[in-house]
Amino acid sequence: MTFADFERLEYDPQGFGQELRRGELVRVAPHKHKHHLVQHRLRRLLESAAGDAGEITTEFGFRGLPEYEYRIADVAFVSKTRWDGISPEGNLEGAPDIVIEVLSPSNSAAEMLDTEQLCLENGSREFWLVDPDSRQVKISNPDGRALTYKSGQQIPLLFGGSLNTDAIFC
Repeated sequence: MTFADFERLEYDPQGFGQELRRGELVRVAPHKHKHHLVQHRLRRLLESAAGDAGEITTEFGFRGLPEYEYRIADVAFVSKTRWDGISPEGNLEGAPDIVIEVLSPSNSAAEMLDTEQLCLENGSREFWLVDPDSRQVKISNPDGRALTYKSGQQIPLLFGGSLNTDAIFC
């Protein structure tokens, strides 16, 4: 399926989100409240830290690759320059500067690795994998480095400052 085909689809009446992954339509299960709580906290914390550097948003659709991809980031940071360049009638071309995925029971390891690779190869400067159950945040970057932050640790932020890992979780 092409992106043009994908755009013509109607919304799923059962409440499932839809993504286009390598030309295949994928239904995404609705999130539980715990997931939304973590998303909301991350957005609030990162908005405060980012200031005018860019936009922090949740459930952000982007086109990692031009023809056969449309993904939805749980939380995203898009620099001001890139944000201002998004057509009002379009989507971000490439991946957000930071893509944050909050793990859910429906996520597979293969799915998360695929999403991480897509993002880091197409514009992301960081890919965060947030695990609410283990209260950890793994941050990967395009050069292949990955660091995991646990309770009591500070996460250095791309746009300056830091974030206490414990502030993310309930």
